[in-house]
Amino acid sequence: MSPESVWDAARRARIGLAEAILCEGKTPGQIAAICAVATKDDRHPLLLTRLESTVFAALPPEVRCEADYDALSRTALLGRMPVPGEAARIAVVTAGTSDVGVAREAVRTLAAYGETATEWADIGVAGLWRLLERLEELKRFAVVIVVAGMDGALFSVIGGLLPGAIIAVPTSTGYGMSAKGETALHAALASCAPGILVTNIDNGYGAACAALRILRAARQADL
Repeated sequence: MSPESVWDAARRARIGLAEAILCEGKTPGQIAAICAVATKDDRHPLLLTRLESTVFAALPPEVRCEADYDALSRTALLGRMPVPGEAARIAVVTAGTSDVGVAREAVRTLAAYGETATEWADIGVAGLWRLLERLEELKRFAVVIVVAGMDGALFSVIGGLLPGAIIAVPTSTGYGMSAKGETALHAALASCAPGILVTNIDNGYGAACAALRILRAARQADL
């Protein structure tokens, strides 16, 4: 492994969330070397994020053969997957189908921890009836991850209607003044719906980690 890569093997024991490999900016050789170290302890799956299909194709065969790769979310999972829980406690919704890649990053991250997520795509406010049709179902979830670009209006609408924890994920989807997600980010941060947690632009991974922390804190409070 290259000198600049030091695997944090104790992170899961320390904070409950294992280190993931951010593949963006790394060479196939660097990624393979980190995988070799990280998978020595195969009790938990290894998550690779921002893994482009061209980079995945350049990885050694022994890595590719063991990986569950998803091109849409640009993620790969290595190792034995945990048995998912019986009932989903997290919903992941998108304003449009253009946001699904970021949403799938969140879903795949949750899967690495045995958390099943219920997904709904294309329920943005441009066709508000699509959200209203799902409203009673969405009220059942402890955490709702909302993924939206453009004007980011869905964050405030859902934040004003649902009682659970709301995690807003602005995406870089949109034209012109959407400014590669900055408009949606500002809308989420300036929302008048109280208590919305906001991640960085296109950060489905971070949203999933926040959801896992919320669920863990709730479990500990019940003990």
